[in-house]
Amino acid sequence: MAARRAVLIPGRGYDTRYPLFAYTAEALRRTGFDVHEITWTAPERFAPDRDGPAAAAGWVVGQVEQALGERTDLLVGKSLGSLAAPLAADRGLAAVWLTPLLHRPEVVEALARATAPVLLVGGTADPFWDGAVARRLTPHVLEVPDAHHGMLVPGPLARSAEVLGRVCTAVEEFVQIS
Repeated sequence: MAARRAVLIPGRGYDTRYPLFAYTAEALRRTGFDVHEITWTAPERFAPDRDGPAAAAGWVVGQVEQALGERTDLLVGKSLGSLAAPLAADRGLAAVWLTPLLHRPEVVEALARATAPVLLVGGTADPFWDGAVARRLTPHVLEVPDAHHGMLVPGPLARSAEVLGRVCTAVEEFVQIS
């Protein structure tokens, strides 16, 4: 049987070499996935006051669509990458959204209409995270107290490393049911 395929979608300033992705990718490989990593440099033109939300969403979807030429079983996106949630919903793809932009109506709407399982991961110190909305959208939620948008927590760095472990465990458990 062929391995399942996961596509990793970076954030604006958080590419797939950063810790959340590096460890998530390893968790996916250990659970039988081939991992395809999208690389990009997001255009500076994504100034929300100037360009509006459609410019960023259109660009992200265009980038992700190019990576979906082969069979894809799972999308894993961080922050800006969560603007691909409508694409996942349209194609019935399971997804893991790390620090999704839950303040963006188009992301929340897409998550609400998703037919495949979705895991949402965020922290209570992230201004773009809304735990109540996340729990309303899916039963698969990892909310980390005091974690900011990068999923780091205050205090000794070992606490942030523990958060990485929790994210990996949540992903490993999620892909067993998705």
